[in-house]
Amino acid sequence: MVILIMGVAGSGKTTVGQQLAQELKWSFADADDFHPSANIAKMAAGQPLDDADRAPWLAAIRSYIADCIARSENSVVTCSALKKRYREIIRVDPGVVRLAYLQGSRELLWSRLAARKEHFMRPEMLDSQLAALEPPADALTLDIALRPAELVAQIRRAFGV
Repeated sequence: MVILIMGVAGSGKTTVGQQLAQELKWSFADADDFHPSANIAKMAAGQPLDDADRAPWLAAIRSYIADCIARSENSVVTCSALKKRYREIIRVDPGVVRLAYLQGSRELLWSRLAARKEHFMRPEMLDSQLAALEPPADALTLDIALRPAELVAQIRRAFGV
């Protein structure tokens, strides 16, 4: 099984994903690590990515997930996966790749982003992510106002892991 944790910047994907992977003793992959350096530079400059920017990034995430499935390796993967078509690209096999969506208020997301000091994603980028977001209809939806440990527990219960 691959658990894909999605949501806009500041939703807690990395925190929840790392904690979940650690508890399950599964591999963990953060989508930020798949970005080409040009994408990181663009976001650090406050410019939103477009579909052309995202294409190689999504292909790399898809490849990672496909490799996990081919090796029968359980993994937790984080990715904003803002649009349905992005999720269709990276969700290689919906029967194996389970989706958990972290959602929260703009105010909470903004405050989390503003508190980050060493991340390329700037708070000013939040509105472009929220505008691009197509909330999934087929995901476990979780409220980020909860503590990460509770979010992890909800994911484990929902997916039986």
